Amino acid sequence: MKQNYFFILLCVFTLLTSCAGGDDSPIATENTTPAVAKTGKLTGKVMSQNGTKPIGGASVFTFDDKYKIYYTTSDAEGNFTLEAPVGNHTIHIQTGNGSNFRTEISATVKDNETLNLDVSQTKLNQVAKIAYVKGTYDKIEDIIQTLGYTATEINNSDLANLTTIAQYDIIFLNCGSRSSYTSNPALYTVIDANLATFVANGGSIYASDWDVAYLVGGTTNTNNCSLPGGFVPDSKLCSKNIGTSGMVAATVNNAGLTSALGFSTLNIDYDLSQWQKIINYDPNYWEVLVKETSSNDPLMIRSNHFTATGTTTTPIGTTTTFVTVCITLPGNIQISISVPQVLVPYLVALGATVGPCSGSSTSGYIYYTTFHNHASGNIGNAGVILQYVILNL
Repeated sequence: MKQNYFFILLCVFTLLTSCAGGDDSPIATENTTPAVAKTGKLTGKVMSQNGTKPIGGASVFTFDDKYKIYYTTSDAEGNFTLEAPVGNHTIHIQTGNGSNFRTEISATVKDNETLNLDVSQTKLNQVAKIAYVKGTYDKIEDIIQTLGYTATEINNSDLANLTTIAQYDIIFLNCGSRSSYTSNPALYTVIDANLATFVANGGSIYASDWDVAYLVGGTTNTNNCSLPGGFVPDSKLCSKNIGTSGMVAATVNNAGLTSALGFSTLNIDYDLSQWQKIINYDPNYWEVLVKETSSNDPLMIRSNHFTATGTTTTPIGTTTTFVTVCITLPGNIQISISVPQVLVPYLVALGATVGPCSGSSTSGYIYYTTFHNHASGNIGNAGVILQYVILNL
């Protein structure tokens, strides 16, 4: 009986000890809430190379020691405020995907303090080599120069030499430039093939008005669909030379462009008696950036979806150690930026992908405007749009 009594006491003691928990039971002795990262702020104003023009819509970003991105954009006046982690960092300023225009700044960020960057530090540098073909009606080179950047004049014979154009990152085709070689139509086929190779390997092109013929065929302009020549498939675009002179009310159709410009409507001066109207286009291939307000007809389009079978793999443009990647920000916002190659594996490990967020991974951009880049009168707000084109190719 005595033994049973002690046995019962032992069982009760064991049960109480088990319920109270032993040495192996977790004990919450401290706050496990993750520490809030210490940050400061960087402010500045993104300016063109010569310091005369504010640049809106520029990407401004840096990374912490775990490769988390801190990101913002400049407003229409070029101003930005970037929250950044405490410490010594490289601050990146870029337009487009950063492959053609970018600046890197070393800065020390202090906890809960604001560092104002001088405008001499925040000028957007030209990385790309730029060429243009002289036109009859346009002078995009003038707009390039007003920003403080440089471009080399080439001609249609140069376009017929792949080795020559492969050294450039961007080629501007001024309206009327195609007509300069109508006396030698044999060049058409060669130039079309070279431009296809150029864009398929990452080179970018801007063409205005009549020079849509470089894209879809024709000679000085296009008066019908599916003309011989060109390098963009006929199913993707058709433009006819049926526009009439006058002011056209237009609407900016892209949120990023609107933010960069600071306006969403404008009047565009079509100063020639005939200009190219876009009749048909593939909306999955082209993005409409500016449209006619009353009819919704596209006036400015772009694409980086170009692919072509049979084109050779050719190195295009400036040799660089930067790589374009796509990063997803909070809110499922995707951005295409260029980063030093050494960062790529770490960013990919965090979910980034190599290449731009949309389009073909190897395609450059094609921009086309039905309006001129250097009208005989005042081009007004269209001039600001064309500055955006230059910096975002």
